[in-house]
Parts: sequence; C-alpha cells; structure tokens
Amino acid sequence: MSYVPPQEFAGKMIDAGEAKIFMATKDTLIRAYMAGAILALAAAFAVTIAVNTGNFLVASVLFPVGFCMLYLLGFDLLTGVFTLAPLAVIAKRPGCTWGGVLRNWGLVFCGNFAGALTVAVFMAIIFTMGFSQEPNDVGQRIGKIGEARTLGYAAAGWAGLLTVFIRAVMCNWMVSTGVVAAMMSSSVSGKIMAMWMPILVFFYLGFEHSIVNMFLFPSGIMLGGQFTWFDYFAYNEIPVVVGNLVGGLTFVGGMIYATHYKTSPARNSGYEKAPVATPAE
Repeated sequence: MSYVPPQEFAGKMIDAGEAKIFMATKDTLIRAYMAGAILALAAAFAVTIAVNTGNFLVASVLFPVGFCMLYLLGFDLLTGVFTLAPLAVIAKRPGCTWGGVLRNWGLVFCGNFAGALTVAVFMAIIFTMGFSQEPNDVGQRIGKIGEARTLGYAAAGWAGLLTVFIRAVMCNWMVSTGVVAAMMSSSVSGKIMAMWMPILVFFYLGFEHSIVNMFLFPSGIMLGGQFTWFDYFAYNEIPVVVGNLVGGLTFVGGMIYATHYKTSPARNSGYEKAPVATPAE
C-alpha cells in the first residue's frame, strides 16, 4: 500500500492547497466541470442501483467509484478545495491570500455546477425518452428525493435548516477525510481503498453533499418534482455549501494541520534523556 505517515501528508495537503490557489482559471474551471459531471454520473448510478435492487446499502457501496475516478484524474470538487486551499494561507505560503482562496472556491463552484447540470439534463432526457414520456422509475425517484430534501426541511422551519446544515457538516467531515486519506498511500490501490471507506459512510447515512445535490435537485425539477429553484437554493444548496465548508475546514483540514503540521512539543521535551546503556565487552 506504500503508507505515507500523517506528518508527511500534512505537508502535501498544504502543497495541494497552494497549487489550487495559483492554478490558471481555464484549468480550474475544466477540472471542476469534469469533477461535477463525474460525481453526478455516480449519483445517477447509485439511485439507479437503489431503485432496481431495492437495496440502498448496495448503492452506497458502489457510489464511491465516481469519487475515486475524479480524484485519480486530478479533478476538483468544492468540498475538497474548502479543506485544502485555506491551509496554504494559514501556513503563510508566499503569495497565498484569502482573496486567492475565494477566487478558487468561486471558480470551482461554477465548474462543479456546470458539470452536474450538464449530466442532469442528459439523464433527464434518458429517463423521459427525450421528454416525450413520463419519467421512468429512476426519474420519479429523483423527483421525490428533491421534494423530501427541500420542502421537508422547509416544513420543519429552523429545525429543518439546522438539520440540513449539520448533515452537510458531517458530509464533508467524511468526504474530506476521503480526500486526505488518498494522500496516505503512493499506490493507486491504496488510494482507492482509503477513499472508499469514508465516502461509503457519508452516502449511506444520507448526509448532504453540495455537488451531488447540484445534480439531484435540478434533475428533480426537470423530472416533475413539486419544488422550485428557490426551494432548492434556500432550503438545501446554500445551507449545504456553508455546512460543507465548516465540516471540511474545521474537522479535517484544521485538525490535521494543528496536530500533524504544527505539532506541539512533547511533554518530556524539557528533560534530559537518560544515557543509552552500552553492552559490556
């Protein structure tokens, strides 16, 4: 598996954040677009499995294939850059600023949304035979998901908004753990194994991922879901983006930076070490 210890990959996280801040606009947008599209396909794949088999666990076990593909191809999700880009500023890398971080986040959001929306349109065409028929079973399920995770939260008022926010925090706690876990190994098989576990956890527990939702909700509207674009943004996408930011930066990037990059002195650092005994000749 070629294990990389935390002290080493903590530095790699900061290097990755620095590279994302300085990446050219064209490259940032293309990589974000492809990441959004691939993750959207994985979401469509997982919903199809759940509908056809009636087993959500099987869908959750297979969903991480999309995340692994986009990571290995070097594409960027908003959830990942939420965690990595700020670390370069916190570590005071030359030229890295909060303005650069916000620029990166904005470009990645736009690219992810465009990629996910492209796949949403394509899959809506497939599910409805070019909008000439009623949605098939998978299409109807996607519409219902959108209703439950917008109008359902709205009906609960502030309690609903708190719930969607916490689900988003927990989501990127797991997803960003997957991003970081991939740095634990220098082999492809090791990276896949490390990424697969936290992504499976997030999907099966129904946490809220902003980019997955960029596919599910627009496609749900196209497929006849009884909710609006306002419902989608107000009761899901906006609080989910904020929750994903808090979860990834606080519980993954911040924690690893604080203990593995900025390690505090050991409690016995002020004591003289005992001399090492040498064996008698």
